[in-house]
Amino acid sequence: MNEGWIDPVIFSLGPLQVRWYGAMYVLGFLVGGAILKYLANKKFWPLTKEDIDKYITMLIVGMFLGARLFYIFLYNWEYYSVNLMDIFAVWKGGLSFHGAVFGMCMATWMFAKKHNLHFFQIADSMAVAGSQGLFFGRMGNFINGELYGRVTDSWVGVVFPGAGPFPRHPSQLYEAILEGIVLFLILFAVHKRERFYGVVSSTFLLGYGVFRFIVEFFREPDSQLGYYFGYFTMGQILCFLMLPAAFLMLMYAKKLNIKNPLITR
Repeated sequence: MNEGWIDPVIFSLGPLQVRWYGAMYVLGFLVGGAILKYLANKKFWPLTKEDIDKYITMLIVGMFLGARLFYIFLYNWEYYSVNLMDIFAVWKGGLSFHGAVFGMCMATWMFAKKHNLHFFQIADSMAVAGSQGLFFGRMGNFINGELYGRVTDSWVGVVFPGAGPFPRHPSQLYEAILEGIVLFLILFAVHKRERFYGVVSSTFLLGYGVFRFIVEFFREPDSQLGYYFGYFTMGQILCFLMLPAAFLMLMYAKKLNIKNPLITR
């Protein structure tokens, strides 16, 4: 670890280590739970406050499974196909955000079906409450010195431990600001003004796709994948696919015409 760099371990108790990365995820879920309770008070969350804890538990499971499986099969199958036991070695890292979104969407769909609600009625709340978690997650990446950016001679450059002697873009911070703060503020404003369920979810998909696509130009691509078509990363390809999906979702939401009780027009 470079001298002066933030120690990723908060404290140790024998072999047990409490790390900033894990703490950031816990913080994100705690803040997300508080926002869900706010939405429940405003009647935007269509169920009781007691259902929130059950939903968050399902989200955590779905997020982890989706993030892990996407990383294994889309980002690094060449390695895991000959190291099958490492599929379970989650402490070595290897998670995909796009997979996490997919896993949380599946958990949301199952939760909504169980309560006889439409997916959008739960997903809109998840988008508002969960988007801020991107800020904490990317801050965890920054402290870990992982998912760093490309080499730069700009004043914003940071020398990351284990990434060589040259300054690099702190792309984790770019994502934390754009995806975790700006996108959250956009979604919070939209949920107060839009009368149809599904619009907030569509806005999240569109906003994340655009912001992540832009940041990928500054982020170092995965070493085992490199560039596709000589220019684009796997992250950009997945984000590009999110854009038409967002527009299709928006049209479907308008067609469903499920009203948001917060808005009267």
